[in-house]
Amino acid sequence: MRDAADREAGTRRMLRDIADEIAFTRAEIGRAAFDPRVLAALAAVPREEFVPAERRLFAYANGALPIGHGQTISQPYIVALMTDLLAPRPDDIVLEIGTGSGYQAAVLSRLVRQVYSIEIVAPLALAARERLERLGCANVTVRHGDGYRGWAEHAPFDGIVVTAAAPHVPPPLVEQLKPGGRLVIPVGHPGGYQQLRLVEKDAAGAVGQRDLLAVAFVPLTGALR
Repeated sequence: MRDAADREAGTRRMLRDIADEIAFTRAEIGRAAFDPRVLAALAAVPREEFVPAERRLFAYANGALPIGHGQTISQPYIVALMTDLLAPRPDDIVLEIGTGSGYQAAVLSRLVRQVYSIEIVAPLALAARERLERLGCANVTVRHGDGYRGWAEHAPFDGIVVTAAAPHVPPPLVEQLKPGGRLVIPVGHPGGYQQLRLVEKDAAGAVGQRDLLAVAFVPLTGALR
């Protein structure tokens, strides 16, 4: 991005693309619009800060972009959808598995009280931590580690978002979800499409799951290898 005007134009285009995707997928995702707070958070986060310099021209395009180490930053529509499915509230404590460049965490930081984020690739974890600190996301804590087992010392969580595909929902994450909480995760095998799954735990602790949309994510690694 060259200047503030470019960023503003890119943000407007991004939000239009998200609206078009919502209209196209409304039958699958079960909603005709996203929470305005979620869209405002996406608009407020400078997405160009979370992509490599050589990709900044495409920062606001509605597509995934490589960020190095075989990882990607998700397309804006998917970030918006996963955030909206969490139904974030201002006092929530949220866990993210797969920090990547830190973009999803930065969006969540504007919607909840605290974000804990785990990244298995050490250089990405370090860079994301420094980037989020520089951008003033003081309510995000990034740790290098294996996210499959969650972050038990900060559990239970009001919401958990997993930004990598797993062949199943990790049991430790379900255990660390607070009653009334939501977990959003792509489930399926790498190399093709997965299903974006919403896991909900009711007030009594019963767990329900439903698949919403075909997606394509990089694989969750660590304990699953």
